[in-house]
Amino acid sequence: MEMSHLIDIADPHVPLVDSMGKELQSLKLSPFSAECIIYKVPERLHHVKERAYTPKVVSIGPLHHGIDESLIAMQEHKMRYLGDFIERTGKTLEFFLDFVRKNEAKLRGCYAETIHLCSDQFVKMILVDAAFIVEVLLKSSNPKMQLKNDRIFKKPWLIQDVWTDMLLLENQLPFFILKDLFEAYSREVPSENLTLVRLTENFFKSRMESPGIEDRWEEFSCGDFEIKHFVDLLRHVRLKPSKRDEMKLWKLTMPTMTELHQAGVTFQVSRSRNLFDIKFDKKKGILEIPSFIFSTETELTIRNSLAFEQCHYNDENYINDYVIIMNRLVETRMDIELLVKERIVENRFSNTREGSNFLNKLADGATLDQNNFYFASLSEELNAYYKTPWHKWKANLRQKYFKTPWTVISLVAAIFLFILTFIQTVYSVK
Repeated sequence: MEMSHLIDIADPHVPLVDSMGKELQSLKLSPFSAECIIYKVPERLHHVKERAYTPKVVSIGPLHHGIDESLIAMQEHKMRYLGDFIERTGKTLEFFLDFVRKNEAKLRGCYAETIHLCSDQFVKMILVDAAFIVEVLLKSSNPKMQLKNDRIFKKPWLIQDVWTDMLLLENQLPFFILKDLFEAYSREVPSENLTLVRLTENFFKSRMESPGIEDRWEEFSCGDFEIKHFVDLLRHVRLKPSKRDEMKLWKLTMPTMTELHQAGVTFQVSRSRNLFDIKFDKKKGILEIPSFIFSTETELTIRNSLAFEQCHYNDENYINDYVIIMNRLVETRMDIELLVKERIVENRFSNTREGSNFLNKLADGATLDQNNFYFASLSEELNAYYKTPWHKWKANLRQKYFKTPWTVISLVAAIFLFILTFIQTVYSVK
């Protein structure tokens, strides 16, 4: 009994001990990479709107490779684009396969999931998908490269679905492999003086519904920002927050747009195109909000940027906080109508109800950190203003009796009549 904790050599479970020991040892020899940048979307976000994270026509990278039959049809087009790319560069297929194989370990380490593809399958998949993306960017920039029988840019014009699939977190390739492949092209065609960052800018900027952020693209074209993948780039294009508030968020609730309006707050479109420049002038009671477009494209961009942010960053949950603050401000279609009336929001959904549902659903899966909330001071200021009774009384008077010239005349007449009646009563008593 005293020796029962020792392993009996004759014990039939010894092979299990050996196999599990080998499994544990293999995990030590192949730990998860700290350099991972591409993730599967967390289930708490994925179940809210699956189609916002799932490709429709083309799989890029290993996470959706060979899984959905509806994506297999695009494989032929991708192979044709690989042929176009190789022919254009003048290099051989062996050259590019060797190039990808040299980067295989680094590429596998970019994915948070273990990729269960053998070396040949993985290398082929990366090369085909990377060449396809580079060709899409090139042909989009130069229509002369588009052949008459091109199914992407010609009939049936699949580029509209292809480009939205390129916005998805699970459908990404590391940017470095695209950049290196493009350099093989640019060395052969130096006269065009193109860069992959500039091609990417032209491709997305012409399709994204984000007016007024041209200067942000210029920063990435000229700066030293290291792009991880397309989702990372588009998140940073929209992202330009100032220093985060250090105060704690004490109250979790916040008045809606309609409630703030009833308390006398007026709304204005901010001159800033930075989404995070939501400012409240408590002396004048003016809330300034940068303009925003409600559409399918912005939904895909915000949702996948939020998913990447939650997976990759520990304390940079800016998109997360923006989604939460907008969700607090907009709960009903009356709130949306106020935003549309003041031209803060351009609602491209079919109706205002769908617009409010868009924002409410967008916040499902977002997490609120009271100790690290970007809009903490804004939230506290709006709560304090809303709680002050004088603001509601003044707003009620203005909205009911000073709304139009006729209501003002009626109010003045009523007051004058009351004064005359009072005077007459006083003289009658005397």
